[in-house]
Amino acid sequence: MTVDSLLIRPISRSDHAPWRLLWDGYNAFYGREGETALPEAITACTWNRFLDPAEPVFALVAELDGEVVGIAHYLFHRSTTRIEPVCYLQDLFTRTDLRGRGVGRQLIGAVYQRARDASARRVYWQTQIDNAAGRALYDKVARHLGFIVYTHEIA
Repeated sequence: MTVDSLLIRPISRSDHAPWRLLWDGYNAFYGREGETALPEAITACTWNRFLDPAEPVFALVAELDGEVVGIAHYLFHRSTTRIEPVCYLQDLFTRTDLRGRGVGRQLIGAVYQRARDASARRVYWQTQIDNAAGRALYDKVARHLGFIVYTHEIA
């Protein structure tokens, strides 16, 4: 397969099964599988948000020869440092056998275009420090500004 014929498009209801395979792979990559898997309610809610026009959460798929081979999830939000919206690329995942062949880069480029269309002038995302393959791509298409992410779960 070549990625020359790759089609990037918004997700559709008929993409659920291939999306779910990629979603599960994405979550496994980040250690969310088995006993640490996301609750099914979160996965179902996430899927439904993509299909709800009132939601600010969006999904794109990369389709190659009629097969979904990659996903990108993004959302827009307000910022205290900008007037225009900001775009957060929350999830990006491609089939492992197609890594390094441009699928991820094209998905990121499509998110950039959606951000332009929404008058957002900034797209950002985060990844784990040891995601060397992902970071090799990200260093080519964006700048790392040195921020460290902190998180606290509210009980």
